[in-house]
Amino acid sequence: MAAACAGMEPAAAAPPPCPAPGSAGLVCAQGRNLKAVLCQRCGSRVLLPGAATFAHRELLLPAMRKKAAAAAASGGGDVVREHWLVRDMFSFENVGFTRDVGNVKFLVCADCEAGPIGWHCLDDKDSFYVALERVAHE
Repeated sequence: MAAACAGMEPAAAAPPPCPAPGSAGLVCAQGRNLKAVLCQRCGSRVLLPGAATFAHRELLLPAMRKKAAAAAASGGGDVVREHWLVRDMFSFENVGFTRDVGNVKFLVCADCEAGPIGWHCLDDKDSFYVALERVAHE
């Protein structure tokens, strides 16, 4: 079911993304996260400062209040465009993964299971996306 990820791929290689005005103060000159990334609900630390790079990518994430598998099956959710891109799953301090939903796993807080806060396509083992609007920063 590779088509689940193929439709989400960026159109073409582009220069490093410029942070949007809403992300000011969160991204350093090298494009990495300046602050720790936390769960909005319980405050658990998801990423340490400098562990991820800022990325623009249009992804559909299920709504936070529904079970990820049910929301993905119904097509409901939110389109998010600004993410922290993590290249190594061991960079996370505290994150959980849902069961496979097609060719995707959703990222959730490992402590309180709030989410999905991010997205991972099983075809690309080195790309984990955490939506900026679904996490807090400290």
